[in-house]
Amino acid sequence: MEYHPFIQFAAGEGVPMQTIALLLMLPLVATLVAFFRQVVGIKAFGIYTPSIVTFAFVAFDPKGFKYGIGIFLAVIFVGMVSRYILKPFRLLYLPRVAITLSLISFVMFAILIFGGYFQRTGLAAVSIFPLLIMITLAEKFVAVQIEKGNRVALLLAGETLVISLVGYALVSSSAVTLTMLVYPWLVLLAIPVNIMLGKWTGLRLVEYVRFYKILSKK
Repeated sequence: MEYHPFIQFAAGEGVPMQTIALLLMLPLVATLVAFFRQVVGIKAFGIYTPSIVTFAFVAFDPKGFKYGIGIFLAVIFVGMVSRYILKPFRLLYLPRVAITLSLISFVMFAILIFGGYFQRTGLAAVSIFPLLIMITLAEKFVAVQIEKGNRVALLLAGETLVISLVGYALVSSSAVTLTMLVYPWLVLLAIPVNIMLGKWTGLRLVEYVRFYKILSKK
């Protein structure tokens, strides 16, 4: 199956095929996040964070995205612990986040050394790109922590992880990738789909679960 002429032209001009594929996948991932928010009712950390975490998972070794999950959880854990460590100092927001990011970078460094020591090549050879994405996730987590507490922050982190894993399954699918490279115009369908999602007025799926007893009495 041949790629679309436009894709072949872009590749012929020197644009990496992986970059083309990921750019075509971005609207699909963003639409997926919007679907989860508007129809399912999963909020996560907005639309940007789950999207970039999805691509961070892709950037890991294809057989080792489990390392991505481990690093994700490590970032959330350090972000949560750092709040209690720094609380007595009564620091302003930005210095507190800067210290948290520093602590997380030290932990990431230790994890990479750990991976190298135990010959986990997929972990030791992780590039800086996915690591930076995971580290910046901490700012979102700390912001929600300060504003709404640990429970909400952990809930949103869990929802972000779920959406990112679903997005990873979509992006890493060779069938979906090939379809987008052969029919790149399909990406335009994300626009009408998001228009429909933007006009969604029905109950979200989680609301059906939350208000099941009330709805069942009608």
